[in-house]
This record gives sequence, C-alpha cells and structure tokens, in this order.
Amino acid sequence: MKKTTRIATALLALGACAAQAADLVIVSPNGSIALRIADDASSFSIVRKGETVIAPSPLGLELDGQPAFGLLKLESRQDTQVDRVIPLVATKAATARDHYLGATLAFREAGGGRRRVFLDARAYDDGVAFRYRLDGTEPVKLRGEHTAFVPAGDPSCLVGPADGAHEVQFERLRISQLKADAAYDVPVVCATPSGRTHYAITQAHLQGYTGASFHRDGEALRLQLSGVPGRQGPAFVSAGGLTTAWRAVMMADQAGKLIESQLVGNLNPPPQGDFAWVKPGKAAWDWWSGPLVGMKPDMTAYKRFIDFAAESGFPYYLIDANWASGPSGCCDAHPKTDITRPADGIDMPELVRYAQAKGVSLLLWVHWVHLDARMDEVLDTYVRWGIKGIKVDFMNRDDQQVVDFYHRAAAATAQRQLLLDLHGAYVPAGLQRTYPNFITQEGVLGAEWSKMDRRVTPKHNLNLPYTRMLVGPMDYTPGGFRNETPATFEVRAEMPMVQNSRGQTLAMYVVYDSPLQMVSDDPSAYRGEAGFDFIQRVPTAWDETRFIQGEPGQDIVLARRSGKTWYLGAMTADEARTEKVSLAFLPPGRWKATVWQDGEGVRQVQRTQRTVTRKDTLSLSLAAAGGAAVVLEPLTPN
Repeated sequence: MKKTTRIATALLALGACAAQAADLVIVSPNGSIALRIADDASSFSIVRKGETVIAPSPLGLELDGQPAFGLLKLESRQDTQVDRVIPLVATKAATARDHYLGATLAFREAGGGRRRVFLDARAYDDGVAFRYRLDGTEPVKLRGEHTAFVPAGDPSCLVGPADGAHEVQFERLRISQLKADAAYDVPVVCATPSGRTHYAITQAHLQGYTGASFHRDGEALRLQLSGVPGRQGPAFVSAGGLTTAWRAVMMADQAGKLIESQLVGNLNPPPQGDFAWVKPGKAAWDWWSGPLVGMKPDMTAYKRFIDFAAESGFPYYLIDANWASGPSGCCDAHPKTDITRPADGIDMPELVRYAQAKGVSLLLWVHWVHLDARMDEVLDTYVRWGIKGIKVDFMNRDDQQVVDFYHRAAAATAQRQLLLDLHGAYVPAGLQRTYPNFITQEGVLGAEWSKMDRRVTPKHNLNLPYTRMLVGPMDYTPGGFRNETPATFEVRAEMPMVQNSRGQTLAMYVVYDSPLQMVSDDPSAYRGEAGFDFIQRVPTAWDETRFIQGEPGQDIVLARRSGKTWYLGAMTADEARTEKVSLAFLPPGRWKATVWQDGEGVRQVQRTQRTVTRKDTLSLSLAAAGGAAVVLEPLTPN
C-alpha cells in the first residue's frame, strides 16, 4: 500500500515538474493533489486530479518600515510525512486523521540583507495549506500579505460580505462578478468549471496573528489583513519573529463532502491536558423568545427556565443579558455594569444551588469588554458561584487584539474548567481543536435575526452547511417552534416566528454542528408540541459525520453517529421534494427507523416507525422550507 502510494506520488510529482520545471511540488499522500510553489517563492498553484484548481497566484509579505524582500532563492527544503489519529472531544467526530506530506522551504535573498523567509506547506488528500515564517527575536511589522488566490476558469462561488459580526447571507457569483471595492469573508466556496472539484478557501490557526478578508483584484482574490481600529501604520506587529496564519484550500468531489473534512482543525495544535470534563449538550435560553434588550432580572423567571431544562433533560440553562449589576442593554459595554455582581434581587449562588439540585448547570452571558478588563477576577468569581460556562458577546472584530483575546479567553476558561461560547465572533479558524472547552461560536447569520428582519430564509438555511459550517461549529440557535411559511412569516421581537416547517427545525439539530446547542424558544412553545420528543433525545456531539446527498442552497441529507445509533437530518429550501435516502452507510443487521417528517400543516409532524436494513431506501417527504429527522437504532441482527 505504501509502495503504491509512493509510486503514484512520484509519478504525479514528475509530471508536475515536467510541466513547470522551476516549481517545488508537494503532493498529497494519495497522489491526487499537488501544491506547486515557484523556486523564488513568488507564486503558487494547486492541481487536483489533473485539473488546475488555483492558477498561478502571488505569494509574499508586505513589510512595514523595512525594505521589500529582494529576489529570493531556495536555500533548503526539508520534507516531512505525518500520519496520526487525534482523539477529539465534543465535536463532529470521535477522531481526526491528520495525514499529509509537507515541506519547510527556506528562501534567502540573493542580495541586500540576505534575509531568510520560510514557507511551510502541506498537502492532504482533502486540501492544501501554507504559511510564512520569519525567524529572529525582533518585532516584525506587516502592512499586509501579497497572498492572493486566482481560481481557475472564473468559477461560480458562494461568497458573503465581510463584516464585523460575520452575520451574513451567501450569494452565488462568479469571481468576475465580485465588486472590486467590497470585502468578502472566509470561506469562499467554489467549484471548478468542470464541476469535478469543489473547494473552500479559508484560514486556520490565527494564534499570534490577525484575521483577513478577500478583495477582488482582476481575476484574483487578494488577501487583506484586518488592522486594529484606530491604530495607525501596520496591520500587524509581532512581539518577535513571525508566524502567519495558515492559508488553506479544502477540496472534495462534492460540495457536501467538504463537511466531513478535518483540515481546519488539523492545522491547529492538539489539546494539551485532560478535557474529558467538557460536557456537550442542549441549553434552555431566555433571550430569543423575550425582548431585544433581554429579560428583566427575576429569580422566578430564571427558575422557570431551570425547571424547563430539568423537565426536558437538558444539562444547561443560559442566562442572557441583564443579570449583572448596573446598566445593561444590547451592544455597548456600559462602564457602570459589574459582571462580578448580580443585579438587585438576584442571588446567583442560590440560583446555582437550585439548578444543581435539578441536574442543570448555569451559563452566563457577558460583554467581552467587561471580561477583557479583568478576566481572572471575573472567571474566579464564576467558579466560586458554581457557574459552568460563559457566552461572550460583541467582539465584532478579527484584528490582532481580538484574536489575542480569543486565545486568552479560551486558555483562561480551560484552566478553570469552564465552557466558552463566543458571539459577535469571527469565523472559526480551528481554535476549538486546541481548546475543546471552546465549544461553539457564532459568526453566522442565525435564528436570532428572525426577531429583527427576514434574512434567515430557507435558501440561507440551506447555504449554511456548505459554507460557514465547513470551518467549525456554529451557534445558529435553532429550536423556533412558531413555524410559518415565508408567505405567512412576520418579524416580531418577542415570541418570534421562523420561516421553516417544524420538520426543518428538528433536522437542524442533526445538520447544524454545535456541541452546545440552544433550544431557543420559550418553554410554553414546546410543551405537548409535535417533534419536541426528538429535540429531547438528539445528541449535540458525534462519533462520525457523513454527507449523504444534496446541493448548496437547495437541499441536504446528513448522517451523524453517536455510539451505535445513527441520526439523519434532511432539509430543503424553497421547493418541496422527496429525498430518496440510501441506507447503505449502515452496518449489516436490522435497524429500527423512527421518522419525524413534515405533516399537512407547517407546524405538524408525522412520526412513524419501521424496520430497515442497509439494503433499503428511505423516502422522506419534505414540504417547501421543510425537513425530516430520523433515528436509526440497531436491532438484534438476523
């Protein structure tokens, strides 16, 4: 097996070198992907299965306060091969295989200061990645990177505008149709003109660096680093030396197969220490069904949600804004708010005791500015109270300072065995791999916006698994049980509606990846309602994830396994459809299939059971903006 792989790799490398003799080539373990880098470090390109995915594209760093790099020449190449299995905690799979062929390429200026630049490159069977490094102890200042991506053939791509909170819709456009004066978020998800390769351009491991967006420059997507607001000069300043984020391209035969990829996580350091204490699960939540400014602090109201969580078997209740002493509100951090003291009339230790007696743990919402100002004091206070995690909000930036805040918050909460959920957040870059207690994050146009406008459409819901969800968990906050059609939907801040069927609400708990998953509606919306029994039983973390079928913006069927039980989620956008789902992914034997699918009305669910085997096909009837959820439990084999 290894010999065959080496031969295939060698043949592809020889072919690549024959085509571009000056290129340095890193080939994936199975030989299907080649990352080519010019021997003067000026450009790169990517080929998959003989097809150019990324045409020759610029490389380089734009220094601030120093001369630009002169002509670079390859000084050395150090190759490496890694094949390991990483155990995972509370995520979409129990393990991740980290398997790549890589190289560290050292380049030195031919003249001038004879400075050296390192380029780390990796080729996986499902993508490639590279990053820059500068050695030394002196601070490095960057105006930016010269890095750009030139997608071959002006492909059709799903793109979203870059904004502070990264709560955006995705639109399908060709590269030539992108606005030259607009910034676009990661990931950018494209398909080659032939349709044989689907790929996502993104970033990973931001630690010690800064975020970035894309701007169209002719045929290229040019990278632009995020600078600190109000700071003049360079976009990034290091303490000493430089290691940039990874620039990554995920690749697969189908758009949905990208969902299974572990590439972004694999580009981050594995966790250090024991994270077995991290407990995934569902949470009751008070904000979504209440006023935009948050519920008034009230012990009776809080205990009502605790009781609901306990009755439903949920391990958590998230207390959102207004619980703390002093002025609160939506978005700004009031200087007189004290998040180490509860509001008048709130006895937080007593509330914790009440919840613990019912098997429920409490999570608290905080504004990031208040947490950043005195992180240790705040977190130590919560530990004394018995709080189990925090939701941090309104960073709305991805510059160097905020990236640093993410890492400090993840490390500080991990040290105290607290869960971390970041809202007003940038798109994931794999920090969850290093800190599994960083259990979910927003950076998504989620269900909260149904309280404010009409943008959370069925098509948007069906774009998310193929775009934002590719790079990490997303706290979309599903669970709206006031289901309406797009035609009957109305925007209202309290007791809001959603533009999808009850069946789709259920399916979101399988399709949408979030190990800490909100059950967002008011307790009164669930009692005695069809489909709530599925929400009560569905897990939030998985041993295995498999894409079955679907197309971006149209439909999806996703299978996830917990232990020996499989769960299916099926969703459709604007068109009703019947999904014919092959069960060939199941092991041999007989299985009990329990199906929840759309009924005659938008809030109705048909629940049926049947016995199936891996030779069977399930027929799931989905209404427009509809869905279905299935539980497949093993029976005694024949």
